[in-house]
Amino acid sequence: MRETLQRILLPMVTLLIALAIWQGSVSLAKIPPYLLPSPAAVGSAFWNKGSALWFGSLLTGAGALAGFAAAVALGTLVALVFSQSRLIRLSGYPYAIFFQTVPIVAIAPWIVTLTGYGLPSVIVVATIISLFPIITSTTTGLLSVDRGLDELFRLHRASRWQTLWKLQFPAAIRYLVTGMKASSGLAVVGAIVGEFFVGYSGTQHGLGYYIRSSSDNLKTDELFAAMICCTLLGVIVFVSINLAERFFLRRWTQA
Repeated sequence: MRETLQRILLPMVTLLIALAIWQGSVSLAKIPPYLLPSPAAVGSAFWNKGSALWFGSLLTGAGALAGFAAAVALGTLVALVFSQSRLIRLSGYPYAIFFQTVPIVAIAPWIVTLTGYGLPSVIVVATIISLFPIITSTTTGLLSVDRGLDELFRLHRASRWQTLWKLQFPAAIRYLVTGMKASSGLAVVGAIVGEFFVGYSGTQHGLGYYIRSSSDNLKTDELFAAMICCTLLGVIVFVSINLAERFFLRRWTQA
C-alpha cells in the first residue's frame, strides 16, 4: 500500500514542482507567450479548445489504433513467412527495411492518389511507420525456439504447421509484445504525421491539424495543449498493451 502511494504521489509532486518552476520562470523572465507559454496559458487553451481537442484526439486515436492493428496483423504475417525459410528472409528482409526508412513526405502524394484525403490515408501512414518493429521482433521470436524442443518436434515427425503453431508462435508472443510496445508510440506519431501531409479536409481535424495550424499562427499555448494530447494518446496505447500483457498474455510473456 505504501509503495503504491509512493508510485502515485511522487510523480504528482514532481509534476507540481516542474509546473511551479515553469510558471515562475516564464513570469520572472517575461518570456513572450509565442516562445514559451506559461502552464496557466496552456490550461486556458485546454479550457477554450477542450471540445475541439477532444474530438481531434478521438480522430487521431482512431487513425493510430487502426494503423497499429493493421501493422500487428501484417507484421505478424510477414514474420511467419520469414520464419519458414532462410532464402525467403534474405529475399524479403531488405524490402521490410523500406518501411523503416521510407520518407513519408516523399510517398504522401502517392498515398493520397491511392486512398484520397482523410482517415484511410492516415491509417496507411500509421501502418507504414509502425510496421518494422513488429516484423523484426516477431521474426526473432519465431527463430529463437529452444533447440531441444525443436529436435523433439522433429523426432515426433511434427508437420511444419504443427511446429509453427504449437512451438514457434507461442515462443514468439513475448517478442511480439515487445514489438507492439515499440510500435504503439510510432503508430501515434504516424497518425499525426499522416494528418500533416495527407490529413483531413472540411470540418474533420485531428491533432496533427491543430499542431500545424497553431504553429503557423504562433499560438504556442494551443500547440502545447495539442502536444500534451498526443503524448497522452501514446501513453494510453502503451499502458493498454501492458495491461493486456499482464492479464491476458502472462502465460506466454513471463520469462
